[in-house]
Amino acid sequence: MTNEAVIVGSYQTPYVKKPTETTLYFILKSIGGLLNKYGISPTSVDGLGVSSFLMGPDNTTTIAEQSGICAKWTHQGSAGGAAHVAGVLDAQQAIINGRAETVVISAADSYSVAVHNKLMNDFNSSMRDYIAPHGFGGTNGLFAMLQRKHMAEYGTTREQMGKLSIVQRENAVHNENALLRTPLTIDDYLSCRQIAEPIGLYDCVMPCGGGESTLLMSKTKAESLGLPYVEILAGDYRSNYGGDQFLLMSGAWAEFQSEMFSRAQISHSDVDVVGLYDDYPIMEIIQLEGLGFSPQGEGGRFIEDADISVTGDLPINTGGGQLSCGQTGAGGGAIALTEVLMQMNGEVEAERQVPNPELGVVSGFGMIGFGKGTGQSAMILKKG
Repeated sequence: MTNEAVIVGSYQTPYVKKPTETTLYFILKSIGGLLNKYGISPTSVDGLGVSSFLMGPDNTTTIAEQSGICAKWTHQGSAGGAAHVAGVLDAQQAIINGRAETVVISAADSYSVAVHNKLMNDFNSSMRDYIAPHGFGGTNGLFAMLQRKHMAEYGTTREQMGKLSIVQRENAVHNENALLRTPLTIDDYLSCRQIAEPIGLYDCVMPCGGGESTLLMSKTKAESLGLPYVEILAGDYRSNYGGDQFLLMSGAWAEFQSEMFSRAQISHSDVDVVGLYDDYPIMEIIQLEGLGFSPQGEGGRFIEDADISVTGDLPINTGGGQLSCGQTGAGGGAIALTEVLMQMNGEVEAERQVPNPELGVVSGFGMIGFGKGTGQSAMILKKG
């Protein structure tokens, strides 16, 4: 007989610009904060997953040692910004299959602009050996090509992408943990410094330090402890989707979203809140298309017409996302899930609380390989 697995909640450390603390500090801070929040002893946790670009020479096993967890199931994320959602889905299966009963999935890094730039040149062998030697401009250069192609083929405009940055900044104004909280206007967005044309300053994330952790357990245990929980209705992930393409104009979401929504037994119009991986606004548009909220190529017009504010028809990245909060390395793949869970559990500031969110969609994207992100993930959540 299988066990139903649920998500109890999440914890986010304070975000730090130019951090002096180590990545290990942020990982352990997020795990400890999560367990304290829900009154769980480390000794009662029997599953652990960690995603990080910078935790080496440590790994999930040594993180278990440092945090006092004896784990009989472990997971180490390898898909960058898609890894945390994928790790939560794998933890769900571990609980269902009896491999663990209480699992923590963590994602964190001690990130800065300098650390990010150094990491990009040695991110993997493809980038190190074939792209970085030619002065590729980091991820900004790669996504500039993607954005230019999307604009040329589909008529997507900078004003449409600017709406995402502006509305998310409006959300961040009310998020005490966001590092960028000064409101933006469309004139600010359009006239800002160009980084890699057509990508400007407000299309880019600010690297920072921080960590996120998510707590899962069997539904039976959560109920016995009197803890609130969120159900995982469906989810999926892929690695190396579209491996024959250099610039990936879609993603694996397009391959599995229909089945995912069918398994969840909901329609897109039922969704109350969405958390997208937002390293650049263009990737939010591509995710909305891939997830089926908009037809391929019409994501820009969808954003232009939709009300994506916290009181709108489809609230997106209600905490400000990475574009306003900052990108904590691999933790950037967890911030969207953390925010949606906090929304469902009523833990955010009143000014950015979505009214009675019952259903949410979260997606992840990452691990830049030879010119594109090679990992995509997504899940549908329901408040228990």
